[in-house]
Parts: sequence; C-alpha cells; structure tokens
Amino acid sequence: MRHALFSLALTFLAIAAQSAAGFEVEERHWIGPQDGTPLRVISTTDTEILAPLIESYLLQHPGVAVDYTVANSSEVMKAVLEGEERFDIALSSAMDLQTRLANDGFTLPHRSAATALIPEWGEWRSHVFAFSLEPASIVLSASAFAGAGVPRTRQDLIALLRAQPERFRGRVGTYDVSVSGLGYLFATQDARTAEAYWRLMEVLGSLEPQLHCCSASMIERVASGELLVAYNVLGSYARARQDLAGKIVVVDPEDYTNLMMRSAVLLKGGSHPELARTFADHLISAAWSQPPAADYPFSKPPVAFVDSASPKRPIQLGPGLLVYQDAEKRRRFMAEWFSAVRKK
Repeated sequence: MRHALFSLALTFLAIAAQSAAGFEVEERHWIGPQDGTPLRVISTTDTEILAPLIESYLLQHPGVAVDYTVANSSEVMKAVLEGEERFDIALSSAMDLQTRLANDGFTLPHRSAATALIPEWGEWRSHVFAFSLEPASIVLSASAFAGAGVPRTRQDLIALLRAQPERFRGRVGTYDVSVSGLGYLFATQDARTAEAYWRLMEVLGSLEPQLHCCSASMIERVASGELLVAYNVLGSYARARQDLAGKIVVVDPEDYTNLMMRSAVLLKGGSHPELARTFADHLISAAWSQPPAADYPFSKPPVAFVDSASPKRPIQLGPGLLVYQDAEKRRRFMAEWFSAVRKK
C-alpha cells in the first residue's frame, strides 16, 4: 500500500523558507506519515522524479517521513554552507560542489554493503556517492528540424548556426553558468575537453542566446517553439518527458558526451545520520544493483554506461573538480564565458 503523502500545505512552508532560511526553495514536500520521524533531504532532483524511490524507502522504514526540499545546485550549496537549516543528506547534480563539501569537511564518511557496489570511479573517499549517470545533451525542436539534418556533433551545430544566423537569432539557449552549478560544471568540463566548445559559445553569443537556470526551463521552451536549440541540457530529464516526445529531439553529441553523476553526501550536523545512511544505501542499491531496482527513475542505470565503447565520458569525481572552484579561476572563467555569450 502506498502511504507516501505529498502535503499541499507545505507549499506555503516552501515560500516562507525562502526568506527564513536564506536560500531559494523551488519545492518542499513532506512525504510519509505526518507524525513520522523526519529525514531532511535537500536536493536538486525534482520531487516527482525521485518519488518512486522515496516511496519504496518509506515502505521499508515505517514511522519515517521524508522532508524533501528542492533547490538548484548553487542554492543547495548555499544552504549547507550557511547552515541556518540543518539537513541530513544532500543530493546534487553538481559533482564539483558535492566534492567541495566533502573536501571542506561538511560531510560524513560512509561504508556499507551498498557502497561496495559502486566502482572506484563512482565514489570519492567514502564521502561522495554516485547514483546516476546522465548525459549533457542537445535538445532540438522537432518541428524546426522535421525533414532536415539533425546536428550530431558540436561542429555540425556550429556550421548550422553560422549558416542560418537569422533563423536562430534569439532562439538558442543554454545554462546561465552564474546561476546554475550544473551549468558551470558542464561548461568547465567542455572547456577542458575541446576547443570546439569556445567556438560554439562565440557563435551562440552572436545569436542573442537565452540563458536559463535549469534543464526543465529549456526543455519546455524548446517544446513550445520559443527555442529551436538548447545546449547542455540534462538528457535524462528531456527523455523523461514522454508528454513532449513528439515536440523535441534529444541528441547526445557524437564527438563526445559528458556524463554527470548525480551524487549523495551525508551532512554533518544532521539530526538523523543513521536514517541518512539508510537512505543513501537505498539510492545506491537501486542504481548499482544488477539488474537495477524496478523503481529506479532514470532512463539508464549507471551500469549501462560502464563498458560502453561510445564517446560518452563520465566526469571524474575527485580533486580535479575543485580546480574551477578556486575563486580566482572561477572569476576568470566567468569573465571569459560572459565575454563570449553576451555580445553587445
């Protein structure tokens, strides 16, 4: 029997928390019995996506409820660093920010039978634990590209945008790297991987690009026709939108596709560290068991990518992710990026 309860009343608590907690909340839900022991989760993952795993966790842990707060990755980082609200576990798509939390002493170590399932490259120092691999994709308007060649590489996209600037002016989009931690991660990884990335940013910058906080916003605008192309969108989110399947085309670039690891860290100062451990194990087991759990919500479990000969490249967890977290490097990267994409 499903006993998870999404309390509509907590919509008002989410609004109040924006000012009281000092970070911006997108959603907040109390899931489970109203008198349950609260496991406090802060996450970049939309509630509806993780709901199947939350509900199966609650079925295995009667008497527990999940107080689930959604914010973008930069706001998750802010919430943990400022500590005005205490959370037990943080789930984020921004691998560099999760690594920074661990490196700076905000997380707890954890070892279990579940964490032993993760390959060495999917965890860091028993503090950061991957539970997904998701591609940075290009999302295209299906109607705009009906009967036309779909760009399969960055060079294809550059050539197309250069050849038809008026068609695409004001109708291309990507992350605003000053707002989105995931967008910043994808951008810095692109910049480290290929010179074609900066050529693409220069071309986008000449076309008055729309900058967005999140993948969901870009996906919706491509589906509506407001955007024709969105770059570095989470492919897992786009493919999950079955209601938009006839309106969007999702492309994993064939030159290379960066794969983000959505990860969990257990937070120091939480009220229920043991519940946080059991919840982390639940996510990890669902992702890394073979076969993965039936309620695993992402289109492909991480094991599907492990032996792939495709150009998909998992972004590596570890100290290398901290390079662009250095304040001066971040300032310089931001300046160069905005110089490319904000043409006057």
